[in-house]
Amino acid sequence: MRASRYFMPTLREVPAEAELISHQLLLRGGFIRKQAAGVYVYLPLGWRVIRKIEQIVREETDRIGGIELFMPALVPQELLDETGRSGLDILFRLKDRHGRPFTLGFTHEEIITDIVRHAVSSYRQMPLLLYQIQTKFRDEPRPRGGVIRAREFLMYDAYSFDVDEEAMERAYQAVRDAYLRMFHRMGLPTIIVEAEAGAIGGGRNEEYMVVAEGGEDKVLQCDTCGYGANAERCELPDPNLVPPPINTVPPAQKVATPNARTVQEVTAFLNTTADRLVKTLLMRVDGKPAAAMVRGDRELNPYKLMHALNGESVEMMDASSIEQLTGAPVGFSGPVGLPPDLPLLADYELKGLQDFITGANEADAHLVHVCWGRDFPEPQWADLRVAEAGDRCPRCPTGTLREVRGIEVGHIFQLGVKYSRAMNALFTDAQGNLKPILMGCYGLGVSRCLAAIAEAHHDEHGIRFPITVAPFEVILILVNPEDGKQRETAEQLYSALLQQGVEVLYDDRDERSGVKFKDADLIGIPIQVVVGRAVQDGQVEVRLRADKSPQRLAIANAPAHVLALIDDLKRELEPAR
Repeated sequence: MRASRYFMPTLREVPAEAELISHQLLLRGGFIRKQAAGVYVYLPLGWRVIRKIEQIVREETDRIGGIELFMPALVPQELLDETGRSGLDILFRLKDRHGRPFTLGFTHEEIITDIVRHAVSSYRQMPLLLYQIQTKFRDEPRPRGGVIRAREFLMYDAYSFDVDEEAMERAYQAVRDAYLRMFHRMGLPTIIVEAEAGAIGGGRNEEYMVVAEGGEDKVLQCDTCGYGANAERCELPDPNLVPPPINTVPPAQKVATPNARTVQEVTAFLNTTADRLVKTLLMRVDGKPAAAMVRGDRELNPYKLMHALNGESVEMMDASSIEQLTGAPVGFSGPVGLPPDLPLLADYELKGLQDFITGANEADAHLVHVCWGRDFPEPQWADLRVAEAGDRCPRCPTGTLREVRGIEVGHIFQLGVKYSRAMNALFTDAQGNLKPILMGCYGLGVSRCLAAIAEAHHDEHGIRFPITVAPFEVILILVNPEDGKQRETAEQLYSALLQQGVEVLYDDRDERSGVKFKDADLIGIPIQVVVGRAVQDGQVEVRLRADKSPQRLAIANAPAHVLALIDDLKRELEPAR
């Protein structure tokens, strides 16, 4: 491809809206362009990378028996009604001219289950692994990071269908290993961590994270045993704290705290520290009210509360409901005097805390000298808080958790019968019994991988693409188009490389050499061939984008040398089979 005929609109300035380095480089390099908040155009260079990512994903899925199909982006709402997911707040909703409600597909569990329930009825038709690469839509409240968290994005999703738990586990492991090969081939260093299922639901699930400073996810890793989990999921062990004596604690006392409702405001007003304050948060689990208590310097993990109550959904109670339940506005809730039938749970840490401060369930008031078991019934103890760096590892006796930032590029789930039971996707087993199909689902962010690659492979000059996902394998730079010898040599090399099947971007533009070199570094093509003054000596320069060390070669030897470099770079990214 000749650069003079290619659409490659690079930018010199860093776009103001781009905070993450990947977002900056993808915009500057002419890979993407913003159309609206969370909506991007994939320009030619970016689309070539996307296609390379897709091809790797297809090859590795086909290798384990996956079968590709393509499902609609328009999802009839009645399918989501069957599984109870039609009320999710991330859905884009619309109606056709007849008033029939649809959503834009944010994931396709209902569609694929509907397909299979009408086509699969016997154990003889399984195992089955179906997959697609499709545009997905989520009405993200705060799109960020370019294509890392977008409202419209490209995603691979696969679905397995099996007859029993053992077969489901085999399918899960096969895809789990295939993902490792996919990311290795893309040059993406990933770690696998335990994760929260969220709106997908189901049982066991894991995320593939690319560790990066710009990552939006907080990941906790043990410094001893290797345990890792997303902060939404990370467990914390029961520290088995001994409750302190309360015989000398004064009676609970109400104090006025006018306009002090946040932790910072209350602790400042009462001249105390956040670890002496207990927050009482009113939530809804499966639509039913529940109260959760955590220390003032901690953050409630709503998913842990949901699991502690064996629920499937959780949300914060709205302000009017909180006032109706407690008699006080938001910021003044407390455990003393709550309805006796309201589930009250407290984080393990509070077992070792007495004589603390809580909201008084009254506007502009708090209680001091509060003790559980005396001023209110002993709560149900549970792991409720968000894990932090420095916490104990839940898997080994000596490990400590450390925090890293990560970009989630893949998420795999064992769904079990969550969707098949809800949607009546049944099969007849070998004994003639009718059972729900066991399912797994496996997501991989194709467009998110584009950003993750840029995050993982860049320097101060631009992106440094691994060769397997680079838009081109070689960039051929003609330094001076006015020099007849240089142009003739560049044309010969271009033709020779194309004949060998090499993907070449030939920069034959009538531009200053400095512009060409800067663009070459910015877009990150892994092999650079420079045709400049050295042609007077019968030579050209060949160098790798990753190290920039030039090597002069005889013009006649350059094509073979480039082919060998391509093979070496690809071999480095070939996964073990």
